[in-house]
Amino acid sequence: MRLLLIAIVATIVLGFASLFVGVTDISLSGLLASGPEDRQMQVLLISRIPRTLSLILAGASMAIAGLVMQIVVRNRFVEPGTVGTTESALFGFLVVTMLAPGWPIMGKMLVAAAFALAGTFLFLRIIRTIPPREVLLVPLVGIMLSGIIGAVTTFAAYRFGLLPSMLAWELGDFSGVLRGRYELLWIGLGCTVLAYWAADRFTVAGMGEDFTTNLGLGYNQVLTLGLIIVAVSSAVVLVSVGIIPFLGLVVPNVVSLLVGDNMRRTVPWVAVSGAAFVLACDILGRIVRAPYEIPIGVVVGVIGSFVFLWLLLRQKREAA
Repeated sequence: MRLLLIAIVATIVLGFASLFVGVTDISLSGLLASGPEDRQMQVLLISRIPRTLSLILAGASMAIAGLVMQIVVRNRFVEPGTVGTTESALFGFLVVTMLAPGWPIMGKMLVAAAFALAGTFLFLRIIRTIPPREVLLVPLVGIMLSGIIGAVTTFAAYRFGLLPSMLAWELGDFSGVLRGRYELLWIGLGCTVLAYWAADRFTVAGMGEDFTTNLGLGYNQVLTLGLIIVAVSSAVVLVSVGIIPFLGLVVPNVVSLLVGDNMRRTVPWVAVSGAAFVLACDILGRIVRAPYEIPIGVVVGVIGSFVFLWLLLRQKREAA
């Protein structure tokens, strides 16, 4: 609990620092001396606070989505971006944009979530044919499925002149977050709370269908609940800020190494660590080439890919 409190304080410090990093100079003394119509105060209220909140919400929800995915699939090397969930959500978002461009963003998000859920079920159907001991083969199959869905999405976007929009959705970026354009991410917080409420059920389901059934739990119902949480979280983040790669893979694995595999205990850790990781990467992306900004999808992708390789090599050494 003490270490968790330290992690929460570190996240708060990063969030506070995020408010004062950007092209427009904002200082605490300037804010205290300014009125509600002053430029610094307007930038803080309209841009910086919504951006910081969106970073925290997106980081926590995608990290929890990765944790839930790993528990229900029983594989440490999967997350929404490596099993076709995110790519399916992107495909659904593209389809509804082509067929019903005037729909409200909530409607588009629901369609994206439905496609994400369908893509995840397809992945689960495919991996049932894989021998259970082939741990590393599961994410490879997911990456191949993601590539196929991504290729179909890219072709459709090119065919209908939406390729620039699709590329913008693929690259996670918080620079355009303003007040009134991030509120859907609060749904991700609801998914995080739901995951914590059902943590014990997910832990049991992670032990296998037979074990879950013997304890009197409906395995398929728990599995469906978990996949709904993953699909909705992925869709919400996609339509709000784009894709953030490797986040749901890196954070749950690192937390597992530190505090173990009990989901009831790890959910708060994963949520706080996911938020802190995204905040740190966003601040790094804003200061490396200031006043220009590196999209957070690039920063998280670079760091996450190195951690992913380290996890794979570590797994290989332990299996040897």
